[in-house]
Amino acid sequence: MSTIFTKIANGEIPSFKVAENEDYYAFLDISPLAEGHTLVIPKKVEDDYLFHLDEATYAGLWQFARKVAVAIGAAIPCKRVGVAVLGMEVPHTHIHLVPLQTEGDLDFRKSRLTPESGRMAEIAESILREYEKL
Repeated sequence: MSTIFTKIANGEIPSFKVAENEDYYAFLDISPLAEGHTLVIPKKVEDDYLFHLDEATYAGLWQFARKVAVAIGAAIPCKRVGVAVLGMEVPHTHIHLVPLQTEGDLDFRKSRLTPESGRMAEIAESILREYEKL
């Protein structure tokens, strides 16, 4: 059974894509901690635990995530792009990339934003433009 993230990467469920290549997909979190909060996933591996990934997929995921983080930092005014790997809410390995102003911005117990669809599309497009420049 495909995970919701696999369905998103396959285009079966709509998303706000910020980057993609043959093996990895990045899209905006629909319940973000901050504008630009992005999820990065492997397309072909649905394992729910980062450290179960084979070495090539693991390394490729981080290389892709780094490029996405650079694009987020260029598109979204922030001091840093924080990284978190929790993986308990969806059984598919994923990396959270969150624009930060302070360390406290990476607290998953915080209330989440509820941005409008139009704003999400604007944010995704701005990150994708930066990603494509890299």
